[in-house]
Amino acid sequence: MIEWIRIKNLALIEEAEIEFKSGFNVITGETGAGKTILIGAIGMLLGERADKASIRTGCSSCEISMSFALPSSVSKSVSEILDTAGLPPVEDKQVQIRRIITATSSRNFINDSPAALQTLRNLGNILIDTHGPHEHQSLLRQSVQLELLDRYGSLEKLTSEASGIYEELKKSRIEREELEKGIPSSSEAEHFRFIVSDIAKAGVNADEEEELITRHRLASNSHDVLETAKNAAGMLKESEGSLTDRISEIYRVIQGFEGADPEMAAKFLKQCESLTETANELADGIQRYTGNIELDEKEFTELEERLRIIQNLKRRYGPTLADVVNTAENARRRLDEFENFESIRSGFIGKEKSLNDKLLKKCSEISKKRRELSAKFAKKVCGELRKLGFARSDFTVDFKQTEPGPSGFDVVDFIFSPNPGETAKPLREIASSGEISRVMLALKTVLSAADSIPVLVFDEIDVNIGGETAMIVGQELKALGNSHQVLCISHLPQVAACADTHYSVEKSVVKGRTFTAINELKNADRKSEIARMLGGGKAAEKHAEEMLE
Repeated sequence: MIEWIRIKNLALIEEAEIEFKSGFNVITGETGAGKTILIGAIGMLLGERADKASIRTGCSSCEISMSFALPSSVSKSVSEILDTAGLPPVEDKQVQIRRIITATSSRNFINDSPAALQTLRNLGNILIDTHGPHEHQSLLRQSVQLELLDRYGSLEKLTSEASGIYEELKKSRIEREELEKGIPSSSEAEHFRFIVSDIAKAGVNADEEEELITRHRLASNSHDVLETAKNAAGMLKESEGSLTDRISEIYRVIQGFEGADPEMAAKFLKQCESLTETANELADGIQRYTGNIELDEKEFTELEERLRIIQNLKRRYGPTLADVVNTAENARRRLDEFENFESIRSGFIGKEKSLNDKLLKKCSEISKKRRELSAKFAKKVCGELRKLGFARSDFTVDFKQTEPGPSGFDVVDFIFSPNPGETAKPLREIASSGEISRVMLALKTVLSAADSIPVLVFDEIDVNIGGETAMIVGQELKALGNSHQVLCISHLPQVAACADTHYSVEKSVVKGRTFTAINELKNADRKSEIARMLGGGKAAEKHAEEMLE
């Protein structure tokens, strides 16, 4: 059950904490006071979309939180949800959910651990069943009626299995249709065959280029150094017109004036000899250096050729080598589709036949169970309807069959006759909004006995009813409170008087700002609120007192 809800800066509520009790809790108040804010807060705590417009004017964020005491009937399911989400296990059978909402984001927590919004929704599906005004119309839809029947019979596992088979069948059909539509022409097949051959000849793989570039860079550096050093050594003494050759020429020229000035000539000649010796030593040192450089010319040539091939392939099928490999794989697959079209298509057809047979078998199993439980379901609903003022009404479930789908091949209609002598017709054709409210309450009552959801929330379930019927609805809600915690927003004093715990929502204006407060009513305060709902005055006060006795 919900132990408490805390609200801060949500719409008209600046700050509030409401402690709920077990049994039937009713919430009343003037129209526009903010009763639905509380229901909206519960919805947001269980994963509904949070709108920035819900933040109180002048505030940057709002915060809502709730503490939930887990009954043993849902403890295992809650633990599985938290475990799947990677969240810590439950301690002391208590779950606390908190949301902080800003204009741009929402942060969610379960027992103070950050949680995804989907995890909140998953918890909500097993903790709280909410009925709002919009569900009156949803009850008229055949798909919703089928869901209610399945929920009563606990057929969710079977329908989930049918849905899985259906989705697999649907996927196979789509893949086969795409194959049939996309089968290559003969000319396209030839093109794919060329691509496969062209890339296969190179024998490339997506990961080799990086290693080749690294090896080529190292080899290229060695090659460049070796070539440069060889050129330098040749310029010194080996190539034609080398430095040593030029020094020799200078030596001979100087010898030409040796007779005229032997002293200077001797000096210059000695310097030439020194230069020649230095040039020879430098050339020898460079040659020794180049001798130590390891270079496999064949490997270098092969690396350059391999990179050239890869570059050409990238230019044709790239831009990356991974794209080239993917192009080859896609071309090979498309070529395989062309060459083995009938075989692949036959495989799909065989798979679809097997899945269709499997789906039909599962749908038949589900349909049989639905038909078996529908009579019991209808009998229980009729019993609840009698309690709600339809003393001689009739309620049955009608079945029709359609194409197999994710929930089976049944289409159901809830057939309803509110009064004897009236032709029974589908609910959507005859029910007034007041009748729909009571039918929905009857269904909720029957379902609540069949499932383990511990909390039922009703937002104006009593719309468009009054008088004795309203009193009956209140009594039925109180009876529901014996097995579930019930929260109900109501405008009817007859319903409010039946509640175990009564809360009032009041709106006030202080210094130009609107505030909403939520308070538990007891004794005189409760009598005054019910008197207000009756219209006020002495007579209303007396009537309120009688209703509460």
